[in-house]
Order: sequence, then structure tokens, then C-alpha cells
Amino acid sequence: MKPRLNPKLKKFWRTRARNRVLHGGRSSSKSWDAAGIAVQFARMAKIRVLCTRQFQNKITESVYTLLKIQIERFGLMNEFDITNTSIKHKTTGSEFLFYGLWRHIDEIKSLESIDICWIEEAHNLTLAQWEVLEPTVRKQGSQFWVIFNPKFATDFVYKRFVVNPPPDTIVQQINYLDNPFLSETILKVIEAKRLEDHDDFEHIYLGVPRDSDDRVVIKRSWVMAAIDAHKTVTPSSGTWSGPKTTGYDVADDGNDKNATTSVDGSICIDLDEWNADTDELGKSSRRAYNTAKRVGASSLGYDSIGVGAGTGSHIDSIPDADASLKHWKFNAGAGVIAPKQPYSDTGQKNGEYFSNLKAQAWWEVADRFRNTYIAVTTGRSFPADQMLSISSECDSKLLNQLVDELATPLRDFDLMSRVKVESKKDLSKRGVVSPNIADSFIIANIRGLIAKQSQVIFEAL
Repeated sequence: MKPRLNPKLKKFWRTRARNRVLHGGRSSSKSWDAAGIAVQFARMAKIRVLCTRQFQNKITESVYTLLKIQIERFGLMNEFDITNTSIKHKTTGSEFLFYGLWRHIDEIKSLESIDICWIEEAHNLTLAQWEVLEPTVRKQGSQFWVIFNPKFATDFVYKRFVVNPPPDTIVQQINYLDNPFLSETILKVIEAKRLEDHDDFEHIYLGVPRDSDDRVVIKRSWVMAAIDAHKTVTPSSGTWSGPKTTGYDVADDGNDKNATTSVDGSICIDLDEWNADTDELGKSSRRAYNTAKRVGASSLGYDSIGVGAGTGSHIDSIPDADASLKHWKFNAGAGVIAPKQPYSDTGQKNGEYFSNLKAQAWWEVADRFRNTYIAVTTGRSFPADQMLSISSECDSKLLNQLVDELATPLRDFDLMSRVKVESKKDLSKRGVVSPNIADSFIIANIRGLIAKQSQVIFEAL
């Protein structure tokens, strides 16, 4: 029988586009088909194909083997020179280059005349890497092939190319059901997985991204359950609404952004984010202050580390500032509150469990989100001040951003094995921008929590 490629992808390959995005579950023929098409293109004209993946220490870890199989499968071995390090077409001069992004991104920047950049297992692609690749592949008519099995909904590549794809992009999801070449053996394996664990089946074979990593501090499913929870969940005591607070995350530098979150008791009611240079701290402080006044907040908490240290002075200098609107500092790197008090049912004291105040704040908020999730999904009741709700009336773009940012930072540990939150520097290495909205959300929600635990006066922080 004459070798064939997947007929389900014929239109996908024939449609002109700068970015070709194939995503879906395993056993769907994505990479298999891409290799076959790349081989055929190499026979028609001279092209340079840059084959990349995140980690590649040797060529056998690349798509080299897959290309070689397709060349042999189509009976084209006599047309190509295949060495231990390269694949070239004897007549057209087409060549395939193989690079690992993690170790060779700077070397890739110097490459010229690339016609196709094939990013295999692209779920690991970072924003920083894409910002290098996109302008590097600049030849007229050049293309990106972005091929991956989705991992997490918060991954850069999923948000960039599936949720909100850029212009001149064709996106297609393909799964095992679209692959006519599967054997009965693998079909039985897939069916067994479907019966054994449906969530795993959907993720592995239907390409459904997971809501969150098991290592995240706050699970995405918890945050999603909290949206409008105040409309459906009746607290066991207290009320959802209460004293209003605005949290203000101050931009660190020119690439960072300022953000505020305002809460009414346990309900997030307002989100804001804006660009401002560090020499505009006074202007940004006024914006945060005006937001607090607009929502009727009685207090304004702000990040006091670095450039945020002068925020209080800027607020005090506002003409006719309302003295009843109290402002207070939040120093994320400070020591934990009530270090000798036990944390939950861990059997450890706060000072033994948390690395710093930031970790304590994130975990306290995570606990409230988890309680909300339990209340929404099981009907179990909790006091209002032990849950959180996010109003769907918040700005939709910022609301989506808040969900992503809260469900992204991973738990980490210091040298004493105390938990801490993944740093902005480490987030950046993963291609994740600074979680400004999330940080302002933490500040807005932490005042009452820690004050309740320790009875401290927040103005002393």
C-alpha cells in the first residue's frame, strides 16, 4: 500500500499562514504528519528547516529520527544525504537543522534564511524564547510550525496560540479519533485509560489542558469555583460583604505594571492595571488612592518593598486626602506573623512552616479558595471570612488574567525546608510575566486574615 499522510490535515497544510499550530492528544499523528510534509517540501524547492525543541542534548532527541523514518517510508532514501548530524536533499539543497532551545537560543539568533521553524513539544516554549524566534525567522514567506500536546491552561504557548492566536495563524486541534492509521492495540490501550481515569484520558488523548500544576500554591479549579460564589453559597456565619480594602502592587521597573484589587469583605469587586514609569510613583499612588475612594474602601494596603517604599508619603501629599482612608505597608519579605501559633492541622508553627510573610499570605488565601471550592462542589458550609468570591462584573480581561496569575506560581522551599512562593525571577524563566494583579489581590485579602490571627496593628508592618 502506498504511504499516505493524514487526510484530516490536508486543508491545514494547504492553507497559507505564518503560524501553523497543531495541538491535541497523543496518537493523533501531529508530528508524524509534520515530518512527512517537511520531507515533501524539501523535495520541491530549496528550504532550510529549523527543527527545535526545548531540551535536546543529542540529535537522537530531536525530530531527526522521525524525519528519517518518513524518508525511508516514502522510498526516498536515495534522494537524501543522511549523516549522524544532518539531513540534506541531494538535488534541491534543502537542509534540516536541529537545535535545543534551552541551551542554544543565543546561537539560533544568528541563523539566516530559515524557511520553516518547527517547534516540537512546544508546550514548554517560553515568552522569552518566542521573542527571540519570531524576529529571527524573518525570510519572506517563512513559517512557524507549533506542535504540542497541551499541558496546562496557563502555559504561554496555549494562551498565545490557542486561546488568543495572533493574525495569520491557522490553528487545528487533532486527536486520536482523527487518526485513521491507529492499530487495534493502541485503540485498546486508549479505551482502557478512558475507563480507568476519564480526566487522565481527556488530558492525554483528547488534548484537554490541566487546570493547574500539582505544585501550584492555588489551584485554578479553586479560583474558578470562587467566581460569583457569593451569589450561590450561604456562609455558616458572617456575611460575604464587609469592610472594603484596596490592595496596591507597585511596579518594580519600566517593564512591570501597577495593579490594584478592591474587595468588599470577602468579595473581589474591582480590578485595575496600568503602565507607569518609576518616576511617576506619585501619579500611580493617586490612581490607587482614587480607586480606593471610588469603591468606598476604608484602607489601602501597598507593597512597600523597593520603589513602593515611598507610596505612603505620596498618598499623604495628595491635596485634601481623606484622613479616614488608612494606608498600610505590606512587606512580602518580612517575617511571618504570630510565628509561634500553629498553622492549620500541619502540626507545625507558622514560623516553622512559612519562609516569609509572602508565603504566609499566599497560603492563607489558598486556604480560603480551597474552602470556597469545597463549599461550591459539596455544599459544606464555612464562615464568610474563611472563603473568597470574585465578582464576574470585574473587567473581563483582567478577570481572566487574575485567574491565570493566581493559579501560576509554584510552591518552593528555602534552605530550612520552609515553604515559599515561586519568585518573579523564577516565573520569568518559565516565560511568565510578573503576577501584578494576583499580588494586589493577595494584599487586598491579607489584612483581615493576619490581623485576625495575631491581633497586630497593620500600621506597624
